[in-house]
Amino acid sequence: MARRVFFSFHYQRDIWRVNQIRNIPNVTGCAAAGFQDASLWEEAERKGESAIKKLIDDGLANTSVTVVFIGYKTVGRKYINYEIDQSIKRGNGIVGIQIHHLKDKNGNIDPAGEIPYKLEANGYKAYKYVDHEKLANRIEEAAKAAGK
Repeated sequence: MARRVFFSFHYQRDIWRVNQIRNIPNVTGCAAAGFQDASLWEEAERKGESAIKKLIDDGLANTSVTVVFIGYKTVGRKYINYEIDQSIKRGNGIVGIQIHHLKDKNGNIDPAGEIPYKLEANGYKAYKYVDHEKLANRIEEAAKAAGK
């Protein structure tokens, strides 16, 4: 079954890593604030917090699962926490996926980042990214756990 999925990640630091894995089988309409169009994110940043939150809320519309991509500096990012909170409110399935070991645009990898507290505190699982097939399976598991 194809899923509409919201990708939550530290945009400035991890966009390169996320772009390496964004074409996932059985996932349609991958959305994230600014993910498909960086100019939307930049414009929202200039307009302030309410514009960023609206962009996130619009990205979450009609999704059934949120994937929180976890890099070295993900923990504590204000909008990551907002995306997790809004995903919980919507009843989305949620899964954390560690991506620190994927190369950035300069070919560097990072140490593992901490799992966001809001994931652990709410019983959501986190896994290291292995391949598209495993990620698609994790997305489906999260959807089913949420009854979607």
